[in-house]
Amino acid sequence: MTERTTGRIIRSISGFYDVQTEGGLIRCRARGILRKEGSTPLTGDMAEITVEQGKGMVEKLLPRKNSFVRPAVANVDALVVFAANVNPVTEPYLIDRVAAIAGDQNVPVYLCVNKSDLDPAENLVRIYEHAGFPVIRTSAETGEGVEDLLRLLKGKLTAFTGNSGVGKSSILNRLNPGLGLPTGEVSEKLGRGRHTTRHVELYALGEDTYVADTPGFSAFDTDQMDVVLKENLQYAFPDFGKYLGKCRFDDCTHRKEPDCAVRAACEAGEIEKTRYESYLRLYEKVSQINMWELK
Repeated sequence: MTERTTGRIIRSISGFYDVQTEGGLIRCRARGILRKEGSTPLTGDMAEITVEQGKGMVEKLLPRKNSFVRPAVANVDALVVFAANVNPVTEPYLIDRVAAIAGDQNVPVYLCVNKSDLDPAENLVRIYEHAGFPVIRTSAETGEGVEDLLRLLKGKLTAFTGNSGVGKSSILNRLNPGLGLPTGEVSEKLGRGRHTTRHVELYALGEDTYVADTPGFSAFDTDQMDVVLKENLQYAFPDFGKYLGKCRFDDCTHRKEPDCAVRAACEAGEIEKTRYESYLRLYEKVSQINMWELK
């Protein structure tokens, strides 16, 4: 007898999808028609499945409120970007790239500055607090900030993302010691961590509170991330918001045009220089992409 039910995909790995339903966890495959329709299931998706003799099949994905390529996750309420000012040191551009992708989909971004017991990362905290992002300092070693982070996550489905070795899995183990997630050492020579998280998985941290732990990335991986169209990029930087529409030209790109309110705000210190530099770098990058390449 075939049963039809609905649940959330909590794990996607090697073509299998673990779907949490009211009746329990069901391991599923996905109908080939979904792939033909371009509807690849993602962790976080709500799905209709059929179950026969304990084996499941994803029949249909329910409408998403958002989705991302990297991290490969759907229906998130917020994105938590992890950073650190010790090995591996996080480049602001990496934070800004992820924050712009989230901002383009109106997904709130929180910055978690980890390894604060080794370096409080004063400059990173100053930049992103000034830019209007909620910032929390944490330490997986001492437990600093973990309770504050948990309060921020409560009642939400959030995704942890950030460069490899920055401590996402270590903080998750602090949030829920029963998880026992593997953690890796950071290479002093290369200045980056090993990928201990190989797939995207949702972990429960209490009632209606879920976190997606995602594989880390490096500066070399940003080409694999979602693309924000150059026309939308200015809106993906929330700290630019109050200056938009005040430039001399309505179609100002905020690069070289005269009487640009965004550039003037940067020169006056009202917009952080690194944020503006990231905008220029991203604008240059997306300007080289042809529209047909996105189809």
